[in-house]
Amino acid sequence: MQIFGVDIGGSGIKGAPVDLDKGDLAQERHKVLTPHPATPEGVADGVREVVAHFGWTGPVGLTFPGVVTGGATVRTAANVDKSWIDTDARALFGERLGGLPVTVVNDADAAGVAEMHFGAGRGRGGTVVLLTFGTGIGSAVFVDGVLVPNTELGHLELDGHEAEKRASSKAKDDGDLSWEQWGHRVRKYLAHVEMLFSPELFIIGGGVSRKAHKFLPYLEGVRAEIVPARLQNNAGIVGAAMRAAEGGAGEA
Repeated sequence: MQIFGVDIGGSGIKGAPVDLDKGDLAQERHKVLTPHPATPEGVADGVREVVAHFGWTGPVGLTFPGVVTGGATVRTAANVDKSWIDTDARALFGERLGGLPVTVVNDADAAGVAEMHFGAGRGRGGTVVLLTFGTGIGSAVFVDGVLVPNTELGHLELDGHEAEKRASSKAKDDGDLSWEQWGHRVRKYLAHVEMLFSPELFIIGGGVSRKAHKFLPYLEGVRAEIVPARLQNNAGIVGAAMRAAEGGAGEA
């Protein structure tokens, strides 16, 4: 079965049909730049462009980089325009996509669901924390495979700043940090999260996951096991499609 997944990020909007039997993209993903400012109307136009690229006419799952309650209402907007707050994202995207069935979920939660089902967290019990490093830091927390939604651990305080302002992938680029310098910041952040949640496993997602060999050596001292996301930066797309599948049947 195939369902369409879209991952909305601070820098890009990417999507593709997902083969839910394999837990992988059924076609090469299509990406457009996230508009700036990233207003609801502008982002919705980007989503429509991505979906239209494939001529898709079935259910669509979408991620959003912020807290989403009830599968519809946006409550936070740290890395997109503040006008998103209190927006009914499900209604907005559904209208822009011509009435297609739409499901909306927090971006890191979607990535986490995919990794727990198909990827690095498969079969793992206890407490598992997935962290996505990109424009910000997203988080998904699982206890014996059950998601604790909308945790937003990227906003924990680290050295007097929000953690994502110090340890996100964007912070690395903005500060022109070496992998070692950035790795030490990430290690400090992981140690803080570990103190609060005592996870057995950290899964590192986002675009940096495909370069894990460049920073994993600098994360020593954290007691939990640390692994890169197996689905890498496609995890959000896969997880969004999985959530959409729960709300309706997809195309064969």
